[in-house]
Amino acid sequence: MPAIPRAVAVVISGSRVLVIRRYLRQRSAAECVMCEDAGVAGPSCAGHRYAVLPGGHVENGESAAGAAERELAEETGLRGTAGRLVWTGRHNGRPAFYFLMDDVSGVPVMSGPEAAENGPDNSYELLWAEADQLEGLHPPDIGPVVGRMLAA
Repeated sequence: MPAIPRAVAVVISGSRVLVIRRYLRQRSAAECVMCEDAGVAGPSCAGHRYAVLPGGHVENGESAAGAAERELAEETGLRGTAGRLVWTGRHNGRPAFYFLMDDVSGVPVMSGPEAAENGPDNSYELLWAEADQLEGLHPPDIGPVVGRMLAA
């Protein structure tokens, strides 16, 4: 079965981009997508601190652009329109599509499943990050792309 694509919203305000800072620890490395992506085969998951841009699964019958808009609203409460496609790549083995969001409105508040699942071993925090705060952005290939966008 093919991997479910991921659609991502890139929200830029001035010299900052909206990221979701995350801490994730699973009971075992075998259950952890971050351990799997890093090739960690040990029995336990040591925990991971990283950041992602708002996004998630593209649902059946949904376009990647539509999924980026929906995920932005679900995760942050913001509304926006998917503009140009700024990057395609892989995120934890899945195809990923990153869209620069236009006409963004609202006040960002962590919401949706991320807010409901927030806890000591699975925490989420919204952050407006500047270019020098992009270390740990996942997947690693997106950091330089976003950094160039912020510098432009």
